[in-house]
This record gives sequence, C-alpha cells and structure tokens, in this order.
Amino acid sequence: MLATSARILRLTCLSPKPVSVLLCNRGFCAPPVTEATFEIASPFKLHRLDSGPKTEVTLTKDDTLKYFKDMVIIRRMETVVANLYKEKSIRGFCHLYSGQEACCVGMEAGMKRGDCVISSYRTHGWTYTRGVSVLGVMSELTGRASGCVHGKGGSMHMYCENFFGGNGIVGAQGPLGAGIAFALKYRKTDLVCLALYGDGAANQGQIFESYNLAQLWNLPILFVCENNGYGMGTPSDRAAASTEYYTRGDYIPGIWVDGMDVLAVRAATQFALDHVRSGKGPMVMEAATYRYHGHSVSDPGTSYRTREEIAEVRAKRDPIGLFKDRILSSGLLTSEELKVRLTTRMIDQYSTNQSSVLI
Repeated sequence: MLATSARILRLTCLSPKPVSVLLCNRGFCAPPVTEATFEIASPFKLHRLDSGPKTEVTLTKDDTLKYFKDMVIIRRMETVVANLYKEKSIRGFCHLYSGQEACCVGMEAGMKRGDCVISSYRTHGWTYTRGVSVLGVMSELTGRASGCVHGKGGSMHMYCENFFGGNGIVGAQGPLGAGIAFALKYRKTDLVCLALYGDGAANQGQIFESYNLAQLWNLPILFVCENNGYGMGTPSDRAAASTEYYTRGDYIPGIWVDGMDVLAVRAATQFALDHVRSGKGPMVMEAATYRYHGHSVSDPGTSYRTREEIAEVRAKRDPIGLFKDRILSSGLLTSEELKVRLTTRMIDQYSTNQSSVLI
C-alpha cells in the first residue's frame, strides 16, 4: 500500500543528461536571467514599529527553484499522506499542511543556520524544511524505524536538530519556545527561536505568560501565529474578541504578513529576526494562511465552511499557483524551463539516497 501510494510522488523524467544540455535542446541557450525583483502584493501591517520590511524583494533563479520545489514536494507528500490514512497505513491523529506551504518555506528561507523552531502538531511541512527527508517523514508516519524519531512519534511528534517538534498540548510551544530562547541567550549565541502556534491556540493563557517573560527577560524569540482562519471547526472571529493576532503581544512589537506569499513571508521573517537578533527583544508575527483539509484527516472540513470557499482560495490564493504565476510573468523562468529544471533538481536531490523510493 505504501509503495502504491508513494508512486504519486515519483519523478517521471530520469534523463541522465545535464541540465544545460536539456535546456539547450529546448532553445534556452540565450544568456539567462539570473534574478528578478518582485513587489510584495499585500502590504505588511505593523504594531509598535516605526517601519517594516522593504516591499520590493529580489529573488535569484536558484532560490526560485528551491522555494518552488520545496512547496511542491510538501503538497505532494501531504496528498500521499491523506491517501495512506484512508488505506489505514497511517493511524492515529494526523494534521495536514496543504495550503500553508508558503509559511514554512518562506520562514525557513529567512532564518539563519542554527535558529530553532518549535511548533504545534501540524508539522509535516516543517519537518521537511528543517532537514528531514521525505522518507524520514513518511516512515515516521507509518511507524517505521527509518522515521525521524524511529517510528515512535507519529504525525504529531517529529523532531530533528534545532527542531523541537510538534507538540500535542495546545499552546505548549509558547512557554517551551521561551525556554529554548532562554537557553540560546544563556549560551551567548546570536540565534533565535521561532515558536509557532495557530489562531486556535492564540487565546491560551500560557501564550500571554510567555509574552510576558520573553519581554521581561528580553529573550531572542519570534512568536508566530499561523492563522489559517479556523481553530478546529470554529472560525477565528467567533472565538476571539480581537483577530489582529500580531497586536496580541501588546507591549511587544508585531507584524502581519500574507502567509500565502512565500516572498512576503521570507521578507517579514528576515525583518523580524533582524529585530530580535539585534537585542531589541521578542516580536510577534501573524501569517494569514489557509488549510485546504479539515483540522485533522478525520475532519471533512466542510461542515463549518463551504466547498465553494475552499475552491475560491485554491483558485485565487494558492501559494504554489501564485508563486508560479509571478515567476513566469517576471521572465525569470519559462514554463518549460521551470518544469525541466525542477524535475532535474528533484532527481539530483534524491537519486543518491534512500528517499528516492518515495519520490
């Protein structure tokens, strides 16, 4: 069953030819455009900040391919996970990240090597961007020893170096993240901890207690609310008197970013981390995003929202589709070149290790 479902992710182009030969055969021998400049579509919103990130960002071709590849892999991986769950190859709780790919990919792109992350239990995408292979994630989900925690953690509890995993207690990553940040400061490093939680956890008292200690002790932590609009099956505006989560820190500066725009997320993350890293104290960031599936795989996700709402987001705000459109319209890559380069990069990445069995 695992092998059957995993074929969805298998690459179909296995040509041994180098990228340059493949591209020249398709008429791409002209001097290449190596970078492009993009305007951030949705303005940042600021709280207790005099200025925010630049609204114009530059993207190299290599970064373009990496961000696009990572988002596509996460989307395909989650599709396979959903199928395996239906086949009962994956059991227990399982929360999918489809639709939120720009958050983990964009934040990872804005981080420094060695920065730490702690999150809630929706962590398959984060586990991958933190360095665990697709094989490591899928094996963990199916309870195999080759999983990132030897099959003992499952969907909700994945860990690796500098990734303190998914936490099953709602909001627990707040105080735990503050503790990690305290350790980073105690060791006199210039590293930062990102503590991620959802809009459902944003009302937890321990989140506010963490804000207080982080500000009081000037801890190097970035609190990130991944606001996908629903806490389980409850819309955020029915659960929170204030849905401006980036202002919830009160005395802590905050920033709002469009979590469906990978470039905006990268820019906001870099800005926020520079602020924290400079010794100015913690910051709160809200990434407005959307999940396509229900709260967990057992939740159809259509009893509290309409299928039309989901379809509209997929059509107009999908992070992969939006990024692809911007790439093509900028002239940085053509559709054919993107396809060839993406396929070849994925082959290069996985052909020499075990994870090729799942890609």
